[in-house]
Amino acid sequence: MTTHKLLLLPGDGIGPEVMAEVKRLLGFFASSGIASFATEEGLVGGCCYDAHKVAITEETMAKAQAADAIIFGACGGPKWDNVPYEVRPEAGLLRLRKDLGLFANIRPAICYPALADSSSLKREVVEGLDIIILRELTGGVYFGEPKTITDLGNGQKRAVDTQVYDTYEIERIARVAFELARKRRNKVTSMEKRNVMKTGVLWREVVGEVHAREYRDVQLEHMLADAGGMQLVRWPKQFDVIVTDNLFGDMLSDIAATLTGSLGMLPSASLGEVDARTRRRKALYEPVHGSAPDIAGKGLANPIAMLASFGMALRYSFSMNQEADWLDAAIAAVLDQGLRTADIKSDGMKIVSTAEMGAAIVDEVERLAA
Repeated sequence: MTTHKLLLLPGDGIGPEVMAEVKRLLGFFASSGIASFATEEGLVGGCCYDAHKVAITEETMAKAQAADAIIFGACGGPKWDNVPYEVRPEAGLLRLRKDLGLFANIRPAICYPALADSSSLKREVVEGLDIIILRELTGGVYFGEPKTITDLGNGQKRAVDTQVYDTYEIERIARVAFELARKRRNKVTSMEKRNVMKTGVLWREVVGEVHAREYRDVQLEHMLADAGGMQLVRWPKQFDVIVTDNLFGDMLSDIAATLTGSLGMLPSASLGEVDARTRRRKALYEPVHGSAPDIAGKGLANPIAMLASFGMALRYSFSMNQEADWLDAAIAAVLDQGLRTADIKSDGMKIVSTAEMGAAIVDEVERLAA
């Protein structure tokens, strides 16, 4: 049996609580002989700053480079609002993304039938929803230079963030979008702001060229990102794969939380280029939700996004599709049984803790695997 190397980075806030449920599932896989995972842990974010005065250490970065996949919890919180900008908790996650070349952020938005009434939208709008928002993750305004705040005198300051994209960055994220669509419903919607941004003009041009040259069999449509946000809440089931830049992807994927009922339901995968020699790629998997410091330590956090993120690792990093299918089915079954964490509670349902939800899902995986 192949042993897979996992780096677990629980991070801050509710991160350790939801990561504990991944460890529960890893324990079942090991005890049942289904799969073998060698795990290491490290500090990242605020907890790392408290211990080492940096957001991530060189030792942890070395572990990340050596791992087959990284499972990340959450980072940040108001406790660290006043630390120096370059060592703020989020800098650890940004460094992981940049140094590992994790350019493709896959964010599924799935509305389980049992949660259709938890959405703020009508049931018919969201029931059966299954879309992917593909966010370019290592370019754009979050990484562009210069990035400065300049004192102009007389009480005035000027802040500059630079939005930058090169052709190759757009080409590679476009290819991921088209490849994903080929395995789904064969439709890609590319979103940008070409009407006011030069990067949007280049984005549309390059995506169109990649489509014409390599993916004519896939349906492609272009949409302005602000119109796309409106369409996401008007009729989201018109989409299959949405591909967009770093900034718009950040915002649009959070809009998708409205569709699924809670941020606690949204997993993500961040993937690098396929290595020509090993045929493997660097990968980091994390829930879309933040560290939620207001509920940390109270057993209220929803572990489903964290578990589903690990499910994406099973699928994308380890080709364990059957095990990933078990986990997806287990989540759906537990929701059908009426179990809910506080963020997705509704009348007549049973409210359970983080650990109780995790245990119920792992028990269901065990039943499916029997």
